[in-house]
Amino acid sequence: MQSRTLYLVRHGALIVDERGRFLGQLDVPLSERGIAQAYALRDRCRQVPITAIFCSDLCRCRETAEILASDTAIETFPRWDLREVSLGLWDGCTLADIARRHPREFKARGEDIVNFRPPGGESFADCRMRVLAAVDEILASSSGEILIVAHAGVNRLILCEALGIPISNLFRIGQEYGCLNVLEQTSSGYRVKLVNFTPQNALLESERFVFNAEPVPVG
Repeated sequence: MQSRTLYLVRHGALIVDERGRFLGQLDVPLSERGIAQAYALRDRCRQVPITAIFCSDLCRCRETAEILASDTAIETFPRWDLREVSLGLWDGCTLADIARRHPREFKARGEDIVNFRPPGGESFADCRMRVLAAVDEILASSSGEILIVAHAGVNRLILCEALGIPISNLFRIGQEYGCLNVLEQTSSGYRVKLVNFTPQNALLESERFVFNAEPVPVG
């Protein structure tokens, strides 16, 4: 098969502080900073020959995708199956609050981050099956170079699959707001070419960075 490039983006920053909070599938829009991050990434990717943009149907990803597609003829396609992992009744709660009110469940999640399901939610193993099926369908039904706008957890699951590492390691992969990852799909699998690039990252903005460079080490 002919190789293809998949550009994988995390949405921009939000109007709420996500740190220390289970955000999950709450529908929270971008902040002014998040909008600026999306525009900065659009300008950085302007010369990339993207044929279509797929995104989570949550507004933070739709807004990011629409900015990336602005001033172009590129279509955007929202999909529910690219949503962040569902945390059920924990969505919107702080980690400290859950640890105080549900200490046993909170401890169980820490002991088995892959398979633990919050009440009414899904595990990362569940989310992985949903997301990888979505990516396979997107790649099978499209052509050319495509871009996916999703969430930190979703992107990490895709990158774990591409790198061939257990999803228990997903939080070891950085995913800043408005970051870009580049994966090449080949007949033998994925080749990860770039991870967690942002236009503000001075190191990766050096002259060593080009989209078709040799793989950037992950770590």
